[in-house]
Amino acid sequence: NVAFLHCPHRVASMSLSSSTSEEDVSRGTSRRKDEPADPSPSAAGRSAFALRHEIERHKSNRSNQRRTSMSTMLSHAGLSSNNHTGDGNTNNFNSPLSPPLDLATTYERPPSGDYGDGGLIYSRSCNPTRKLLEDAIGQLEIMSEGTIAPTFSFSSGMAAVASLLLACKSPVMVLIPKDVYHGVPSQLHTSLNDHGIAHKSVDMTNINEIQQQIEENSETNGSLIVWLETPSNPLCQVTDIQTVCNDIKKLRSQLKNRRILTVVDSTWAPPCVTRPLTLGADAVLHSGTKYLGGHSDVLLGTVSCSPLTENGIFLAERLKAVQTSVGAVASPLECWLTLRGLRTLHLRVERQCRTAMELAEYLNGHHSVIKCHYPGLASHPQHEVAKRQMVGQDGNGNMFGGMLSFEVESESMAMAVAGAVKVVRRATSLGGTETLIEHRASIEPTERRTSPPGLLRLSVGLEDAQDLKNDLEIAFEVAAQVMISTN
Repeated sequence: NVAFLHCPHRVASMSLSSSTSEEDVSRGTSRRKDEPADPSPSAAGRSAFALRHEIERHKSNRSNQRRTSMSTMLSHAGLSSNNHTGDGNTNNFNSPLSPPLDLATTYERPPSGDYGDGGLIYSRSCNPTRKLLEDAIGQLEIMSEGTIAPTFSFSSGMAAVASLLLACKSPVMVLIPKDVYHGVPSQLHTSLNDHGIAHKSVDMTNINEIQQQIEENSETNGSLIVWLETPSNPLCQVTDIQTVCNDIKKLRSQLKNRRILTVVDSTWAPPCVTRPLTLGADAVLHSGTKYLGGHSDVLLGTVSCSPLTENGIFLAERLKAVQTSVGAVASPLECWLTLRGLRTLHLRVERQCRTAMELAEYLNGHHSVIKCHYPGLASHPQHEVAKRQMVGQDGNGNMFGGMLSFEVESESMAMAVAGAVKVVRRATSLGGTETLIEHRASIEPTERRTSPPGLLRLSVGLEDAQDLKNDLEIAFEVAAQVMISTN
């Protein structure tokens, strides 16, 4: 950069004034006749802007340049260089520092009748606010300069699930984890069951079982989806994404009848914790309602497809068609709120992970707790996998997530603990600023319960960790008294 700045023809190209400016005269600046005059302040600003732009253009061609950190990318999520004056100017003068909320559903057609490439027609097919969100998430999932994972946002996480499955060629077989968010098997058992989409439950922490199921279900044409959810809901099981994807890559060359796709529901591990596409997955799904939005006021889902795998590229083309034709798109307001949430994602999740670790250690040693499930605990069965996989926003420090669960002696004891909290709130969902507790078994379909009856799930918020521990301690004491009094 020093050589670049001192290159005479580069500096000359900035067209700085070589004579005394009127501003210098007005200031009474005294200088020798042979001394070049300072540029006016406005000229200096313009020239510096142009020179920096030229430097950045040359830097973009270098392979060893330092990439922008995720925290900086998140802080600028949704910011555009377009000044939105309508004159086609795309410099970053007067550009808004909050993403614009574009509520229009339709756009005026040019007199020629040709909308042109990228022209806006109707908001189901494209919306500027939605595009800002999808591009921001696509950058986060890859974190590589100049590469964006094709991303599609939907009206909810479950709409994203259904759209992804509809994008796959039938017949479709989905291998889902035995421990999984109950909404996924419920959708497969009900709405999608009559449309040729079958499924089987697999222990996704057992690579041998995964391989066996893939081999047994690869004899016919169509699509075989290996659906990973890590950490899992609610037992916090961790699947080794890279190992599974590498093994499937080897199997693909042997089993050519079916297209085998790897999809990761990474809702519990947002991009600042884990980036599945960089580990070999074909697609990653998020319920943006949770950590991406982060304030319990958004209903939205996203799917990002890998630009690095053949299946990812295939899926992106078909998913765009499904998003447009089926139309379960995220609304502009939901996209705007999610962009607002992204700008503090790294700060929120870092705090939530730290507090979750502190609460897990407290619960793991509590006499009323039979078992605590949290990937950050050394006693967790997949702790070593979590250390390799949940590496934090720039790969320089483990973040084990803001979700944990723990088990007590019975369902009645669990409900009593949940009933006695005050700082912690009783509610479903997760990822917001408030800590939530939920008895999972009682809201799961009776015939498909996966949660132990005495299990309580905690979504850790931004409260003071000691306040949360105090609240839980009182809840344990109250619950114990209730259990004694009713025996």
